[in-house]
Amino acid sequence: MSRFIDEFTVLPELLDRTARIYADREAYRWYEHRTNTWVTTTWREFSESVIRWRKAFAKMGLAHGARVAMLLPNSLEALTFDQAALANGLVPVPLHAIDTAGSSCFILNDSQAEFLVTVNFARWNSLATCGVELPHLKQVVLTHESETGISQDHIPYCGTEDWLATGNDVDVLPDGPKPDDLAALVYTSGTTGRPKGVMLTHRNVVSNVQQMHRYMNVDENDVYLSFLPLSHTFERTASYYMATATGASLAFSRGVGQLTDDLRAVNPTIMCSVPRVFERIHNQLMELRRKMPKKKGYFFDWAQEVGWRKFCKVNDLPVEHSARECLDLFVAGYLERKIARPIQSVFGTRVRMLFAGGAALNYSVAKFFCGMGVPLRQGYGLTESSPVISLSEEKGNHPLTVGRPLPGIDARIGENDELQVTGPQVMKGYWGRPEDTARTFTEDGWLKTGDQADMSDGGRIRIKGRIKEIIVTSVGEKVSPVDLEFAIQEDKLFDQVMVVGENRPYIAALVVVNQERWRALCKDLQLDPYDPSTMGCRQVRNAIIKRIRTATKDFPRYGQPRNVAVVPESWTVENGLLTTTMKLRRRQIAERFASEIEELYIGHGA
Repeated sequence: MSRFIDEFTVLPELLDRTARIYADREAYRWYEHRTNTWVTTTWREFSESVIRWRKAFAKMGLAHGARVAMLLPNSLEALTFDQAALANGLVPVPLHAIDTAGSSCFILNDSQAEFLVTVNFARWNSLATCGVELPHLKQVVLTHESETGISQDHIPYCGTEDWLATGNDVDVLPDGPKPDDLAALVYTSGTTGRPKGVMLTHRNVVSNVQQMHRYMNVDENDVYLSFLPLSHTFERTASYYMATATGASLAFSRGVGQLTDDLRAVNPTIMCSVPRVFERIHNQLMELRRKMPKKKGYFFDWAQEVGWRKFCKVNDLPVEHSARECLDLFVAGYLERKIARPIQSVFGTRVRMLFAGGAALNYSVAKFFCGMGVPLRQGYGLTESSPVISLSEEKGNHPLTVGRPLPGIDARIGENDELQVTGPQVMKGYWGRPEDTARTFTEDGWLKTGDQADMSDGGRIRIKGRIKEIIVTSVGEKVSPVDLEFAIQEDKLFDQVMVVGENRPYIAALVVVNQERWRALCKDLQLDPYDPSTMGCRQVRNAIIKRIRTATKDFPRYGQPRNVAVVPESWTVENGLLTTTMKLRRRQIAERFASEIEELYIGHGA
């Protein structure tokens, strides 16, 4: 394996090498809605665009280390902005494209950003008129419009071409960054409170790319499908920067609604995503399974069983035996062709690595895809670690774990079973928050992840749950909510689940139901599924509690929900109840449905 990647010290060197060696190869691909076609650009063309942006930045006279912000969907403009800012020694501040105006303004002010690029005037105006002054901002650039004007009496805005033209007479570009200069201020989405700006240096991010490359072995022949927002470090590092370092091509997905079509059109070799996407695809396949004729369904289940046994043998896992195991050798080929291969083709015909990260992956989902021969692996990390700490290996992939720490990263189990890590990828600290920074590190300098874990499976990391999310009932029982929620979601009636019970006498659950299965349940109970009162009636509640008890039969009695509330509103990023990596914002959900939670405990004191 070529180790040229170990010679990099700052991020602009990644593009410099790739544009020089692979100048005329495809760099990026995206769907052009005006022509309804996929279009591409080469590394040479991309590098030339970066130079134009560098000149315009230089014309602004921004100081070395100045913060510049981006509020864009995944796009060529987003990457051009990022590369130009990095090469000029500026600090990119990626904003979440689906965040609220108030949250975006908070980040702009907290980071003291002097520049913002966004899509159009409507998006910019939503920030400018949300009631928050932006005293540090000096220029706003619109990528999809050419409108000009002044906002808040001091902030000029204009289209990209007008702004780029200001740099046409620039001959000398600023000096580039040093390894310990900041490469990004990435604000954690957070499940509680205001986001914190994580200071990641060039050394941090480059080190993480180098660490991952030993496990991923990406090269110029690979094609990424970029799905996660570039405001997330998992996508930035594992997809965008890794592709830049190796010369791999990167295609931008149009979004979750068209992901299946994009997988078919792009036919990627690699994709990084959040578990929720794999869970949705799994749910769709299980719905097809439910509607299959009895004989076909039998073979569907058999294919997963045979494939899982094969996976276990290859990856040194305990093999699950069955009476028909003796037939595996004879039926494996047939089941692969008829059942497994069509499922694999959902992700294209040449995919070799699919990574799930950003949240916990349901074990049954991982087991299904691995059994069907889908090359699904898990990654674990956090923004403060640039972000990847561990990846599942190609051989030795144990789906109950998130793999071993990457080379160059040391991990240990500290007080309260907390996973702690150290290595060159660990952040410099939180922007302007020295006290928060100090609390996040141990006295001997290890980063405290906030996750409970064990490493008893040959050094592989098994995440047990967030320390802050562990529920302690009023009788002192401790319950990890994520495993319990996953178990309940095994019943496909439940699309979303959040269990509660902190300082309460027992565990209870809030559930969002699948609409098709909700109608079927109501039909069985002879109730009107469209009557709002149906969700709270005793007959429905008793039926749902019975199903939840079946789904959680392997949990201790104190960990099984004793009451349930069906809520009418799905939890989404847009309504503030999910983070942008699809994790539950537990405090916000609890506040939104406070009256429903209180009703679950009527007649029971704390």
